[in-house]
Amino acid sequence: MASHRSERPHDHARALAQRVRALREGRGWSRERLAKEAGIAVGTLARLESEGAIQPGFFTVGSVSEALEISLDELFRESKATPGLWSAGYEGRDIDSFVASLLDCRIDVVADVRLTPISRKKGFSKTRLGQALAEAGIEYTHLRGLGNPKDNRAPFWDGRLDVGRARFRGVLRSAEAQTDLERLAEHARQSRVAVLCFEKDESRCHRQLVLDTVRERAAVPVIPLA
Repeated sequence: MASHRSERPHDHARALAQRVRALREGRGWSRERLAKEAGIAVGTLARLESEGAIQPGFFTVGSVSEALEISLDELFRESKATPGLWSAGYEGRDIDSFVASLLDCRIDVVADVRLTPISRKKGFSKTRLGQALAEAGIEYTHLRGLGNPKDNRAPFWDGRLDVGRARFRGVLRSAEAQTDLERLAEHARQSRVAVLCFEKDESRCHRQLVLDTVRERAAVPVIPLA
């Protein structure tokens, strides 16, 4: 698995901008009032609140935090994205809208739990998907040990979910699966991870068991990808 970059620059800028605006508005201050209190230009504050990737410097942010009576540590801590797991089925999506959803949710890593990461759907085979995600600044990893064997897919498709889930729990006991589960849990403790498979309905997909297992190990929430 590629090394984790805790947060992409634009994500950090967006979170910080949202936090500063919320604190300012919570005081009932206009942008002009906060700029005056911080001793900075209104245009500089506007740039800080714009969510753009290019942001004012450390001392400017320090002046704003002082005016808002909040420490820099607290300001940056509260603007940091909360780690967790997202359930991502690409059924009914195209690659552009899928990547846009990942960016909206500030996803850091996509963990592909398809046994064989190929798709008739344009853009979702391993190489093309990895390229699209890389262009968006999102890491991609294929966790083959968490794939559902081909002979265990029919029970999920035809409604024999108890049968399919029981068989897949056996798969999860394998050494390869346990290694991949721990890798996934490690990432979920410190970043935002989307677990990818085809089915839109998580209850009819083996990834639900993967998510449930990792949620317990990492003590993080599981959220549907919007």
